[in-house]
Amino acid sequence: MHNSTHPTLETKADTRGAADAFGEFIEAFESFREANDERMAQIEKRMGADPVTDDKVERLSQALEEHEKRLERLALKQARPALGGLETGEARPSEHRQAFEAYVRGGDENRLRRLEEKAMSGLTGADGGFLVPPETESEIGRRLASVSPIRSIASVRQVSSAVLKKPFAVSGAQTGWVGEADARPKTEAPQLAELAFPTMELYAMPAATAALLDDAAVDIDRWIGEEVEQAFATQEGAAFVTGDGIAKPRGFMTYPTVSEADWSWGSVGTVSTGADGAFMPGMAADALIDLVYALKGGYRQNASFVMNRRTQSAVRKLKDADGNYLWAPPASAGARATLMGFPVVEAEAMPDIAPGANAIAFGDFARFYLVVDRQGVRVLRDPYSAKPYVLFYTTKRVGGGIQDFDAAKLLTFAA
Repeated sequence: MHNSTHPTLETKADTRGAADAFGEFIEAFESFREANDERMAQIEKRMGADPVTDDKVERLSQALEEHEKRLERLALKQARPALGGLETGEARPSEHRQAFEAYVRGGDENRLRRLEEKAMSGLTGADGGFLVPPETESEIGRRLASVSPIRSIASVRQVSSAVLKKPFAVSGAQTGWVGEADARPKTEAPQLAELAFPTMELYAMPAATAALLDDAAVDIDRWIGEEVEQAFATQEGAAFVTGDGIAKPRGFMTYPTVSEADWSWGSVGTVSTGADGAFMPGMAADALIDLVYALKGGYRQNASFVMNRRTQSAVRKLKDADGNYLWAPPASAGARATLMGFPVVEAEAMPDIAPGANAIAFGDFARFYLVVDRQGVRVLRDPYSAKPYVLFYTTKRVGGGIQDFDAAKLLTFAA
């Protein structure tokens, strides 16, 4: 656990580290580009690359991915608040936060139960545990927004009920142009249907030692946030992509798909590469351009590519007809890499390139996918099950699903 005595010095060190890591990342990309240029030149001359060159390109590609991951970790660390007590001028902790900290550190439930009686609110869950204070819930939400790939680009709505029901117009309201003195004809009422987004329970169980809980320098909000962020983000990341909607959110890859030429509401449009399990030779840029322009102009302005790291590794080697790389490294530390000028979001749950696989998604995910968070993260303190450690059974309710079926398209690796 870090000491909070010199947060300013630590922040400066993180900033220098991020700058150094970004420089190393750019150097690695230049080495990768040179090796890949050599590989492609060999292919043109010999109808095949030297295995030694192929191996070199693959090793440089893996090294580039490691540099990118390190850069992301440093950027995330730099964005986190300083560890420790209150800074000068900061408001004192709320009564709920003080009571919650006493519960986490020593198991004192009395203050939280008195708060519940006074406020007549549901601080206590039906199956035990207490709701965390808003400060801790905000800390968890802030961290998830940074590390959960789909959450970082989707719309996020917080609700107090178990299910969010969202109406949408099937046919749209009838409208028209009229002159100033013309009669206004009666318009037809829009036909409405409803999308439902139920929330499901997600849990993590971090453990702490008594010594850690006794340490007054440990920021409980940050500690809980750090401990649950990876568990929550990993589960969320998979569910938002491939979740079946049973006891988890429904992922956007589980909805019906149809060729873009036959698209209708309720399914996701697809564009084919023209070759099973691959791009057509020399036509990769054309396939990606077709995918981009399958999306309406209003959605393209804020669109992103979504793919896993293995697909990104393959895309990183592609060039256009003029010999320019389609993939470009981030312009600065903390920024995203781009493909044809659009940000690339790495989601591990996306499928690999394979025959018939929808390996690349492209769209305005803020309009395409909705994440629903139910208010309240609950923590149940368990000092008995894993002595001498104290377990903290932490739960939150999350849902998700497609809200606009026209806001994203999929690239299918098929003829």
